[in-house]
Amino acid sequence: MFSTLAPILLQATWETIYMVAVSLSIATLFGLPLGVLLATSGRGELFEALWFQRVFGPLVNATRSVPFIILAVAIIPFTRFVVGTSIGTSAAIVPLTVAAIPFIARIIEGAMREVDGGLIEAAQAMGARPVQVVTKVLLPEALPGIIHGLTLTAVTLIGYSAMVGAVGAGGLGDLGIRYGYQRFRPDVMAAVVITLIVVVQAVQSFGDYLARKADKRNI
Repeated sequence: MFSTLAPILLQATWETIYMVAVSLSIATLFGLPLGVLLATSGRGELFEALWFQRVFGPLVNATRSVPFIILAVAIIPFTRFVVGTSIGTSAAIVPLTVAAIPFIARIIEGAMREVDGGLIEAAQAMGARPVQVVTKVLLPEALPGIIHGLTLTAVTLIGYSAMVGAVGAGGLGDLGIRYGYQRFRPDVMAAVVITLIVVVQAVQSFGDYLARKADKRNI
């Protein structure tokens, strides 16, 4: 029985890792600059732009407030426009990415706001320009917190990827629903749950390791 389940389980695990890795990468690409601007565009800050705070702050909050499964269904037309279909592993990347962008933006904003203001003032006193303050002070100092946040995002996306399995997105969630729940196979459900736990533990451990390496206090 395991010999027939193993190939399907491995394929589903790969699909889950693929969905999470791609969506996390794309979301970070968009969420990083958004988070930096949210952290530095307030009154009296490096890139003061109050209109940006008024427009994108509520937009980020609104997107984060929508339950993921509702978001995934609501943006089906957009998903079809981007990838040509609303079913399958590649299609699932779209709602996963959309859900992760505001999450990552707030994580990066929070990590940057935790940086000691004295470091910013010292950099400015030495003539550093705003972009240099961000790239040489804020981001390096906030890096451990950002890595922890991205690790949390990856773990959350693993859970979300299991949810989109309910709408035919592939991955471990789809395997658990189609082969486990609908076919009354508790062994398949157990295998899926154990695999998800192992994947989450691996991601969390790797993220913690990277955060420790990036933390200057550990040097």
